[in-house]
Amino acid sequence: MTGRACEADRADRAEAVRRSVVRDWWRARREAARRDAGMTTSEYAVGTIAAAGFAAVLYKIVTSGTVSGALESVIGKALDAPF
Repeated sequence: MTGRACEADRADRAEAVRRSVVRDWWRARREAARRDAGMTTSEYAVGTIAAAGFAAVLYKIVTSGTVSGALESVIGKALDAPF
């Protein structure tokens, strides 16, 4: 075999190995995705409960006397601002 033919053969084998590695990687990702079925439902449930809890805490804070007075003051100053 000549030098160029040998280099071309090595390049072909390297490309075949690369394709095999990429193919195996994608196969592993697809199999992992299949095993995760149903996880998103529980994640949505936990996220919804956390968001509802956060909204309840935020509502209590905003409707407290101190924060409510401060908000009314800010809104009053904004409405009475001269143009």
